[in-house]
Amino acid sequence: MNFSVNNKKNLKSDRIILGIDPGTSVLGYAVICISSDGMTILAMGVLEMQKLTDHFEKLERIFNRIVSIIDEFKPEILAIEAPFYGENVQSMLKLGRAQGVSIAAAISRNLTVFEYAPRKIKMSITGNGSASKEQVAKMLQQLIILDEIPKFLDATDALAVAVCHNYQTKLPNNNSASKSTGKSTNSWKDFISKNPDRVK
Repeated sequence: MNFSVNNKKNLKSDRIILGIDPGTSVLGYAVICISSDGMTILAMGVLEMQKLTDHFEKLERIFNRIVSIIDEFKPEILAIEAPFYGENVQSMLKLGRAQGVSIAAAISRNLTVFEYAPRKIKMSITGNGSASKEQVAKMLQQLIILDEIPKFLDATDALAVAVCHNYQTKLPNNNSASKSTGKSTNSWKDFISKNPDRVK
């Protein structure tokens, strides 16, 4: 399911970022273009796999879909949500495989990969590391032109990862751009208030 695809013509791209929110039932993805005119969403959507019962078939579907997105939009960077720890070991294993396959798809197309912890992503977008999916989506709707919040918030989560990467690499004197463990006391709201011309 693809929620939004903007026309790529006449975009003077400085760089294109692919954001992924990995999952084995629903995987979210978003592609943004960073140019002199600001930030534009090229595509945003989800890969639904609830009807697939074979886990390895899901992994194959994930790999092929991400490769097709990369081939279409030509991003240079994959920003992906890093693994998190939970009580359900089987769920963690499946999610870890989905993350690994996503990264493998990006590496197969020579993308540079960056991982960000869930809390850091939420902090970058909302200023609150414990924000809900709904709060992240609503903030993104304010920051970027979104006609509506999609049914599956996995898509806006993927958008948040891509925006988080862009934000982190724009921060002055910030050495955390290539790692999810870096710390920053700034938030996306602080950045946008100081740089309103960078977001369209």
